[in-house]
Amino acid sequence: MKDTSKSRRRFLKTSAGFSSAIGLAGIPGATKTVWGETLDLEEQKKRIGANEKIQDARAAALKILKPTQKELEHGLELHENSLVFESYGFAPRAALDGDRMRTAIESGATDAELEDLREDMYMTRWATVPSERIEFLDAMKAAGVTCIFQNAGQEGFEVHRLVKRLARYTYATDLMRDVVPKAVTPDDIVFAKEQNRHCLYFSGNGVPVPQDWLSAEEELAYIKIFFQLGIRMMHLTYNRRNMIGDGCGEPANGGLSDFGHAVVAEMNRTGVIVDIAHSGWQTSFDAAMASVKPMVASHSVCCAVHEHFRGKPDNVIKAIVDTGGYIGICCIPRYLGGEGNIKAMLNHIDYAVKKFGANHVTIGTDVAYSSRASAEENKKIPKLNNRKTREPWRSLWPKDDFVETPEMTFSMAWTNWPLITVGLVQRGYSDYDIRKIIGGNALRVTKAALA
Repeated sequence: MKDTSKSRRRFLKTSAGFSSAIGLAGIPGATKTVWGETLDLEEQKKRIGANEKIQDARAAALKILKPTQKELEHGLELHENSLVFESYGFAPRAALDGDRMRTAIESGATDAELEDLREDMYMTRWATVPSERIEFLDAMKAAGVTCIFQNAGQEGFEVHRLVKRLARYTYATDLMRDVVPKAVTPDDIVFAKEQNRHCLYFSGNGVPVPQDWLSAEEELAYIKIFFQLGIRMMHLTYNRRNMIGDGCGEPANGGLSDFGHAVVAEMNRTGVIVDIAHSGWQTSFDAAMASVKPMVASHSVCCAVHEHFRGKPDNVIKAIVDTGGYIGICCIPRYLGGEGNIKAMLNHIDYAVKKFGANHVTIGTDVAYSSRASAEENKKIPKLNNRKTREPWRSLWPKDDFVETPEMTFSMAWTNWPLITVGLVQRGYSDYDIRKIIGGNALRVTKAALA
């Protein structure tokens, strides 16, 4: 019988050590100055250890995984020493400014204004508010993630929508360039690991098209413009049908359009990775057939393990793999099925590796850490009379009867990233293969895209 209780107690007691022992920004010693503030690494360890949100999530995952002390220590050390590149996700989110939101509501701000204000604050306040900045950096250290393929484009393909998140993350990473800069090339990601920093590599949740429909060339022109602005991966569709192809929520399951083929060709030419995570199965397959560079399903699941419209069947995954690309396994319980927890996620990784090889699997969690100050700030925001709102256009989610529990989501909290590595150790993967799954494969494809 494994003595897992001792492993859990020791891990929870020293939980900050594996990630925060690394010097910030590659500066030797125990401190680093950021924006005139001194960040002490020992104090950071204590803060992470005292962060009940992080600790509760870790306890939930450890209760499920039950690693031995040897597995736990080896997994944490391997995670700390590896380049960890999340194939799709979100940087930690700041709390809203409740007073500012209340003022906007009381002054008659529209729903669109409130949505913009809300996104602006949780995407940028970590770079401008000292308390939020500290929590952001603590969460990044706890997760031990070198680089996130960051969602930096609002869902859809309207240029004016896509540019908003891109501007916000550009602004935040410009301000925090000493510790969390925007990566422009794969070499920047490698350099970040060498310097013990973090970085963000930008993805857009749609292909930017002006929709004047005068010529295909004019519609394709913004792909290069957004590439020049830092976007390195784009969704072909987001749940719904567009002029490129069918989204994953469309029951018709139509394939890639003629214009869609032109989009894939232009993305290949420009150096933007084709992402079909939210595309329908036929559109996904057609895109893989059309792409001459590695393309991906950055955050998805395997339908052979649990069939879900956001997952991919074997023939689609095989087509992706044949391009040299990968499938990224996400942390959304509903998509994973089964127990819907960290063990279920590892089951999807197991299947993909055994079926398609360790060179073609990554982890794109699709979940985010939210500031602990969120609950208190949200109390300041007036309720909007509990009025019913219309379903957002992008939210095409076929109904299912899956019931998600707190245990599921806690076990796959974003700051539990190191425990995913521990889980891979438990399942007998070699260090070599684990390094590929948690970062190497995503890095390889980013290099191939720019080749």
